[in-house]
Amino acid sequence: MKHRYLPMTEQTKAEMLAAVGVESVEDLFKDIPAAIRFQGELPVSPALDEYALTRHMGALAGQNADTDRFVSFLGAGIYDHHVPSVINHVVSRSEFYTAYTPYQPEVSQGELQAIFEFQSYICELTGMAVANASMYDGATALAEAANLAAAATRRKRIVVSRAVHPEARSVLHTYAHGLNLDVVEVETRNGVTDPEALAAAVTPDTAAVLVQSPNFFGAIENIPAIGELIHAGKGLLIVSTNPLALGLIEAPGKQGADIVVGDAQPLGISGSFGGPTCGFFAVSEAHMRRMPGRIVGQTKDRNGKRGFVLTLQAREQHIRREKATSNICSNQALLALCASVYLSVMGRRGLVEVAELNLQKSHYAKQKLAGVSGVTVPFTSPTFNEFVIRLPEGANMSRIQSKLLEEGYIGGYDLGRSYPELAGHLLIAVTERRSKEEIDRFAVILEGLL
Repeated sequence: MKHRYLPMTEQTKAEMLAAVGVESVEDLFKDIPAAIRFQGELPVSPALDEYALTRHMGALAGQNADTDRFVSFLGAGIYDHHVPSVINHVVSRSEFYTAYTPYQPEVSQGELQAIFEFQSYICELTGMAVANASMYDGATALAEAANLAAAATRRKRIVVSRAVHPEARSVLHTYAHGLNLDVVEVETRNGVTDPEALAAAVTPDTAAVLVQSPNFFGAIENIPAIGELIHAGKGLLIVSTNPLALGLIEAPGKQGADIVVGDAQPLGISGSFGGPTCGFFAVSEAHMRRMPGRIVGQTKDRNGKRGFVLTLQAREQHIRREKATSNICSNQALLALCASVYLSVMGRRGLVEVAELNLQKSHYAKQKLAGVSGVTVPFTSPTFNEFVIRLPEGANMSRIQSKLLEEGYIGGYDLGRSYPELAGHLLIAVTERRSKEEIDRFAVILEGLL
């Protein structure tokens, strides 16, 4: 056997071909006309042995600007937070790592309890009555929330702020197309949703208003005022939020939100160059039966012992398709477990302390960068751990980003990529991992580049 890490020998290949009734691999493709089949060899490198392949893959991975070797000020949805080492120890246990959908509760008590704990944490953080067993990510959770609102109100108009993450809005539009929903986007002012534009966009046929707080620019939205506006027309308020920020900010459920969604990535889930992450979805009790996915409930067995079951299963895999609230087929149980372990380890006080570090360090960075010659802070709205800076007119954004990388720094997100009107603006994220020395040096390097 040439490559011991490939579980395939000539003998096993011959046995497999014999089992399907052909003599060669070529025979498997004989039904495809020769004229349209690729002739020759693919332009790929020669086969490598295990040692050479490991070195090659290691060299490729080394080209990535990872956050262990680079200082990151990039957020925009994926954040460089500290992941306590205990998390990987717990989620790497085989009973969690290999677990799938707990169809048989009597043999899935550990997995069901983990999901139940996740739901309980999310309810406490968001101030909502019920949470489900997680979603794929924050973007799909937001789109599913719009679907719920449309079904609950029997209306087709969805009003969403342009301060909501651009990728989440893109997913929302994709969902809306299939559901025949009309999505209306509202402009921003001073880094938050323009209240006058929002008021003009909300009509009697509006199912819901969707906002994010802290929003994509890092700013805090006026949730109570937005709630009063949409509730006056008997529509729903959907809030997407950063769960870490809820260590300091009043829970959306206590500010009038009907549905609270978001991404649990800040809660002990590695950024991993963009995913996977875990979405959360929480609602008021009135909308519990319309939630997508599943709910794990707590009960007692006939001997009075505590037990867990799948209480609500509203997806098409469990019930008739026309009655299903969603077509999602699974959830992110392993990553939801990461979030649960993180919240267990940090505790109530620890979560507040981490949130305070994010707030204080980001505000220090904002003041430091505002002192760089030519740099201004365009928005005055309150922020959490992200904020926007404007570079001098004519600054070469791509050159600046490249030079920062050469210095070992991952700069912020170029807002011109998603908001043409904000060309020359950078979205800066500062988490608890950033030190005063790193922030100070970042400001010095940026001033030198400008």
